[in-house]
Amino acid sequence: MALGKWIGGFLGLLSGGPIGMLAGIVLGAIFDSAFSDEYSLTGVDMGDYSSAQRQARQQQGERNGFLFSLMVLVAHIIHADGRIMHSEMEYVRRFLRQNFSTQAETEGEEILLKLFEQKKRMGTSRWNDEITAVCQQLAFAMPQEQRLQLIAFLCEIAKADGSVQTEEREALRQICLNMSLNGETAEQLMGLGGETLDDAYRVLGLHPDATDDEVRQAYKRMARENHPDRVASLGEDIRRAAEKKFQEIADAKDRIFRARGMK
Repeated sequence: MALGKWIGGFLGLLSGGPIGMLAGIVLGAIFDSAFSDEYSLTGVDMGDYSSAQRQARQQQGERNGFLFSLMVLVAHIIHADGRIMHSEMEYVRRFLRQNFSTQAETEGEEILLKLFEQKKRMGTSRWNDEITAVCQQLAFAMPQEQRLQLIAFLCEIAKADGSVQTEEREALRQICLNMSLNGETAEQLMGLGGETLDDAYRVLGLHPDATDDEVRQAYKRMARENHPDRVASLGEDIRRAAEKKFQEIADAKDRIFRARGMK
């Protein structure tokens, strides 16, 4: 029943559509019962709860939707080249343990393995169509800031084995486009943590011949869209990850400013 916590209480369209379908297939009876346990919003008279309780349950629903969506997209990315690398799976386990909890590590891995099985049953073409539909659903139901944090997590995982394969890059680009994000968003976020000036320009989505005003505007846009306060409702752990991303964006800006003598 613990896996039900990853999907119980999805909000709005996240309780149905392609994500709901995958959750139902992957988790079976757990999905059905999740909506009657303590994590569910469906069928509950919200008048029985105080304003604070309703807000807490709404935030839990957003978090659950975010986490399960993350697992679906992780499964797609790390199998994009037709292989499941040990280094990638190990990184995912460590990623879940460090960013969430030991329990999340175990449950997340179980969900991933079931998703891999489902992809095998569906076939690559049908699976890809389903992922497209999932991303389109997320574009409609999930705020842009949360979608950007999903992409940031996916980029971390894609880089786990030291290189990002062509198939993985294309999968990330298609995810961005289908989630109504700029197609170059993943390339920008994959530059985070880099130490060179080229990495810094990559993060801001600029070429070295950009004007100073373009640099300032690009940074302001990135800072606004990736501010950690905008994902605070997903939980303190996700907010901390967003803070790290925000700092790395600021570091990229500072590197460019120093190179140009800007203030």
